Amino acid sequence: MRFDRIRQFVALVVPGLLVIQFAPSRTANATVHVAASNPFFTASTLPFQAPPFDKITDSDYTPAIEEGMKRQIAEIETIANNAGAPTFANTIEAMERTGDLLTRVTKVFFNLSQSNTSDAMQKIKAEEAPKLAAHQDTIYLNSKLFARVKTLYDQRAALKLDPESKFLVERYYLNFVRAGAQLSEADKTTLRALNQEESKLTTQFTDKVLADVNASAVIVSDRAELAGLSDGDIAAAAEAAKEQKLDGKWVLSLRNTTQQPALSSLENRALREKLFNASILRGNRGGPNDTKAIVMRLAQLRAQHAKLLGYPNYATYVLDDQMAKTPQNAEKLMTDLVPAATAKARGEVAKMQKLIDAQNGGFQLGAADWEFYAEKVRKAEYDLDESQVKPYFELEHVLFDGVFFAANKLYGLTFKERKDIPVYQPDVRVFEVFDADGKSLALFYGDYFSRSNKNGGAWEDSFVDQSRLLGTKPVVFNCTNFTKPAPGQPTLLSFDDVTTMFHEFGHALHFMFSTVRYPTLGGVPRDFVEFPSQFNEHWALDPAVFANYAKHYQTGKPMPQALVEKIKKARTFNQGYATTEYLAAALLDMAWHSLTPDQPQQDLDVFEQTALRNFHIDMPQVPPRYHTAYFSHIWDNGYAAGYYAYLWSEVLDDDAYYWFKEHGGMNRANGQRYRDMILAPGGTADAATLYRAFRGRGPSVEPLLEERGLKSGKD
Repeated sequence: MRFDRIRQFVALVVPGLLVIQFAPSRTANATVHVAASNPFFTASTLPFQAPPFDKITDSDYTPAIEEGMKRQIAEIETIANNAGAPTFANTIEAMERTGDLLTRVTKVFFNLSQSNTSDAMQKIKAEEAPKLAAHQDTIYLNSKLFARVKTLYDQRAALKLDPESKFLVERYYLNFVRAGAQLSEADKTTLRALNQEESKLTTQFTDKVLADVNASAVIVSDRAELAGLSDGDIAAAAEAAKEQKLDGKWVLSLRNTTQQPALSSLENRALREKLFNASILRGNRGGPNDTKAIVMRLAQLRAQHAKLLGYPNYATYVLDDQMAKTPQNAEKLMTDLVPAATAKARGEVAKMQKLIDAQNGGFQLGAADWEFYAEKVRKAEYDLDESQVKPYFELEHVLFDGVFFAANKLYGLTFKERKDIPVYQPDVRVFEVFDADGKSLALFYGDYFSRSNKNGGAWEDSFVDQSRLLGTKPVVFNCTNFTKPAPGQPTLLSFDDVTTMFHEFGHALHFMFSTVRYPTLGGVPRDFVEFPSQFNEHWALDPAVFANYAKHYQTGKPMPQALVEKIKKARTFNQGYATTEYLAAALLDMAWHSLTPDQPQQDLDVFEQTALRNFHIDMPQVPPRYHTAYFSHIWDNGYAAGYYAYLWSEVLDDDAYYWFKEHGGMNRANGQRYRDMILAPGGTADAATLYRAFRGRGPSVEPLLEERGLKSGKD
């Protein structure tokens, strides 16, 4: 699916509260003992410094995090108190070298707390997250340190730095200012308090959402109610029930989004409504997992945070440092699409209602019915049935003969599975990635199956980042939530799932191809970061790539050309719905983060309804892709006032894909140009400048309208 999430642990960029309270001091011998037994205290000896998961235990995290913070503060104090005049080497570059232990442990801890959590890890996160927020404040609100950074920033034109180093100086100055370095001491104390509370609440939000996802799974006692599901899906539901010690029953687990995959095939309307309601009420049904109070308070805290830093609201604060620059620019892109998207969605409603009436259904199409009747319309109009295509999209074929094959055609990459490198969960796989010249480039981990201790959705992140300064190469991973089949059964994917695999691997390529010197410049603006991932989706339907992976899992025969053409023809099918549900969520995000600090705390349900109505996108049959109470992107995954980024990036990715179409399509020369000009630079230059250099002009929205079938008169 296009609107996934990428999770990146942003170390030392946003502030927290009080000066860190370190663990009690230990004797020298005790410290030596902990260091000797804790795998985080020294760099891993595995290839690429991959985490030694076979040696890591939950008890290792707290000592390593605490000691890591202590060591980094000591390193920072040395830099801040240096009696010599500030230089790029003794201040900026020195800061880039700090915190190796802390980075090592937090990269593993925060990633696994999302993908393979435990009660112990959740407890550690609740305890350590506020301390880490305070740790960041200790650095960014250090007046002596900021004075050195400001001196270099003011002198940057005379320092004769190379472009990347000069950009790094500017980035450091901006980071410090945005973190509150210019505030009075009284305001710094207030800011610390706001950040401390936000850190605690976001951790609570994540834990409650995961708990409610598991608690909201629908239990079915009568197999007949599952009519319409495939034998494989029913077997998987039985396996999920067995894991919960519910033998003889079936469990329909929830995915992160509002709509659930089973809704497209369940014939039992009452069960569809039960599953849909379980989905939309997550976090909003009272009880211990209710998130309403948390998200309403988070919105209030962020508004206060923005005001303290001189911004009218949190959205303005966030977008000031993004490509969009202002909330108004982001909102205009979205609201300009609302009329076309909702008009197309209403046309889709009419087609489905006509089908319901023809069958004497006797009811009006509801949100819980959409996926089921959309599938029927697709069969009727395009003669395309999801059950027809899934046997051609088996996970192994999609990964090796699709995702990896495309990377080879474009960039010359090859892949070798490494079963000698430990993993954090038995289903996880590791691949060594080799560049076109045969040199080892990166490690790639694939974690594809859903489980009860894994957050929903799909994302990419890293265990080790590339840096020429530190001599590190990338260790990256993809996480998805595909349903794990019953033992002995194949993993058959929908085409949306296939697209998700290409999408997430596009993020991985961005990390793998990075050539930055300084770790801080490995990141890019949020509304640019989805560009490489969404761009990579296009190759899922490239004729050469598609023919290579779309083969029947039993016979090995390629998908018949007539079926291929049906998929292509149906590409813009249901785009009114897909665009409307996304815009509703993105505009909700912008509404929450456009609140001003003088506004009272909001009632969640009333606020949602009012915001959707004000944006003219309140269609009862098309709920937001995420309702507020389980909208993890914006409450604990870095997309606050940034969910619009998928659409902003889609303008770039479709426009860039059209450049490929205009210049010969998928070939190594085009791939190398894109790699060199878009993927490799990371955050070493302004994102808009990078794009203009690649495209020869600014981006056009026309390719996006064409790809989504939203041009006037286009079906």
